[in-house]
Amino acid sequence: MKNLWNWIRTKTDKALLTPIKALKLRYVPLLLIYFSYGLSGFSGVALSFWEKDHLSLSAEQLISIGVWGFVPWTLKMIFGQMVDSVPILGSRRKSYVFLGAILMIVGTVLLAGMAGQYPWIMNLGSQYSLYLLSSVLMTLGFVIQDVAADTMSTEVVETYEIHNSKKIPRSERAIQSELSMVQVLGRLALSLALFSVAGLGGWLAEHFSYEFIFWLTLCLPLISCVGALFVKLEKPEHHLKRPLDKKVLFGGITFAAFSVAMAIYDFGYSQEIVFVVSFALLSTMLYWVTRELSRPKFKTLVFTMTALFIYRMLTLSGIGPGLQWWFIDGLGFDPAFFGVLRQIGATIALIFLWFFADFLANRPVRSVLLILVVLEAVMSLPELGLYYGVHTWLGVSAHTIAMFDTALSSPLTDISMVPMLAMIAYYAPAHYRGTWFAVGASLMNLALNGGQLISKYLNQIFVVTREVQDSAGNILVPQNYDALGWLMWSKVVMGFVIPFVVIMFCFRERKLLVQENEIIEDISAQPPIPSEKKLDM
Repeated sequence: MKNLWNWIRTKTDKALLTPIKALKLRYVPLLLIYFSYGLSGFSGVALSFWEKDHLSLSAEQLISIGVWGFVPWTLKMIFGQMVDSVPILGSRRKSYVFLGAILMIVGTVLLAGMAGQYPWIMNLGSQYSLYLLSSVLMTLGFVIQDVAADTMSTEVVETYEIHNSKKIPRSERAIQSELSMVQVLGRLALSLALFSVAGLGGWLAEHFSYEFIFWLTLCLPLISCVGALFVKLEKPEHHLKRPLDKKVLFGGITFAAFSVAMAIYDFGYSQEIVFVVSFALLSTMLYWVTRELSRPKFKTLVFTMTALFIYRMLTLSGIGPGLQWWFIDGLGFDPAFFGVLRQIGATIALIFLWFFADFLANRPVRSVLLILVVLEAVMSLPELGLYYGVHTWLGVSAHTIAMFDTALSSPLTDISMVPMLAMIAYYAPAHYRGTWFAVGASLMNLALNGGQLISKYLNQIFVVTREVQDSAGNILVPQNYDALGWLMWSKVVMGFVIPFVVIMFCFRERKLLVQENEIIEDISAQPPIPSEKKLDM
């Protein structure tokens, strides 16, 4: 019992007190940029109800918007090149935060204008095209700010210190330790922001109009710009202007233009073509930056990345908006209760990540992924039980089961990031660390995009609709949730069987398992490596 108490006290001190002690005033402006991104969750509940009640878009169309809106996250290497090599008005850091803010503002104006039915907005295009444009612009703004903030996080750390009135260089070990802590503080700022507004979103959606809530999101780019204005970086002469990699930049720009063209001239399979081209491009870049690895290490990397990709694509992909529509229409969940669920999820995820990330980082990737696949399947059972009325048989309210399910399943996404970040960090080539982190992050984000495509296909097979009325009250689309059960079962079975088989296949050789254990041991023995943030955005 005494050993348990000592362990709890040690973990508490490490998880809670160490970041607080490490916080410096010069970090605060930079952390505001990460904090502003986390605050964006407060409009999530209002957005869900607005989509259901005021848009005539189908579940398939909403998922399609999500697929296109996620594309900027797969292009981080382009923006990384620009931040490193292309100054805007003489700045390669702060100007990109302002550029991202401008894009976010334009996207917000479009969204608020749609909610308020402003004629000058509605006349610009259809609901689908306007919502798609708004989603892409806001995501693009967040991605650009994220890349700029990640770059500045390596430059807020002072490389010199004052000793006896003299300016002397700090040791590499001290600089590396502080760089790692800045990364930790950035992730904590993001998590704390998500935690602080999780429940607020439900309350706002209950008491204010959707238009007002969307206009309120304009505070997010304002906060990030304030952080950029006051952030204090190394002196300009200490900034390393990297030579422009024309293959990465112009190749990426060409691909981005191709994606935009495919979105504009959508002929039915544009998203699939963009996904395949993205996968081919990122796989080629992955091979290019890891071509100097030994064959055993390269083989282990390929099998591990394959297992992670399939897991994220099939297990972490959502069912679609139909489930949430049914929660509202079938179970009577209101905005306030959705806010409660978000608050529970954010709280449990934050606590779990703080206290168990180190433990999970020391487990083999195969073990963590297999456990997560099984847990994801088990955690889907309460939702299935709600659909088939198990709560009425047990005499328990649907709200209670929903809260229980949220509390248990909320940490799983954060847990899945641990082996992914560990492998990306371990295999980062010495001369291509920035490019490798961008490629690895983009590839894992592409897996989530692929999962959304699979959700779109499932929603085409098992069609779920909520009631849609015109301005006169005539029913345009009737409510029909009969296929929701089959949709949920299909998602659960696919998300369990295929990843389980792939993981077992990828780690079937004993040599791979032995080498993977050696990798975990090497990672555990090394100082913390700054991790890529917001890979699941």
